[in-house]
Amino acid sequence: MITNKQLVTIKGTRDGLTLYIDDTCSFTAILDELEQVLSTEYTSDDEPMITVTIQLGNRYLHTEQEQMLRDLIRNKKKLVVESVESNVILKREALQWKEESEIKTVTKMVRSGQVLEITGDLLLIGDVNPGGKIVATGNIFVLGSLRGIAHAGSEGNRNAIIASSYMQPMQLRIADFISRSPDYEADGVYMECGFIDETKEKIVIDRLQVLTQKRPDLNGFERRILNG
Repeated sequence: MITNKQLVTIKGTRDGLTLYIDDTCSFTAILDELEQVLSTEYTSDDEPMITVTIQLGNRYLHTEQEQMLRDLIRNKKKLVVESVESNVILKREALQWKEESEIKTVTKMVRSGQVLEITGDLLLIGDVNPGGKIVATGNIFVLGSLRGIAHAGSEGNRNAIIASSYMQPMQLRIADFISRSPDYEADGVYMECGFIDETKEKIVIDRLQVLTQKRPDLNGFERRILNG
């Protein structure tokens, strides 16, 4: 007995509708079935628009194909596409994600007047001397003395942190927040970190141990170093 496989599954959620699209059939078959299954009106005239999320699974759509899907659904009464989600990304996007998320390990001393800039997280094995500057789009970890300037989350990531074996910086910057060194002479501190405290709207310095509560996503840091 031959049965036709269902290519589009519709599930209602609190936020609207989710369309699960079969990722093994042709794109034309998807359009044909969508035209049929969306023929039902999901709302009456006096009810608001329903948002639709499209789950493509392991399928990638070109821009033209995605627009065709959006247009088909939008032409149905009271339906509007909010997002199209896929497990597949372009090689270019994957390489960009890898560069932005991987940890770059650098072994050197950053001297006065030198600037070290990194895309992603920076693990610096060495010191940052007064007048030296290190910049990363992600987190900054210094296995050494930080006496210069450190700027983490340089492209706006407010969840970035700065950690150092010995912390006595001229200036800390995280995203668009700046923390100056004190005007008076102060001793540095060992095994400390700086992060943005959203409740205080400023950069705070605290013990490294607090990161398990403040930034739990950093728990994979050691694994990421070991695995590259």
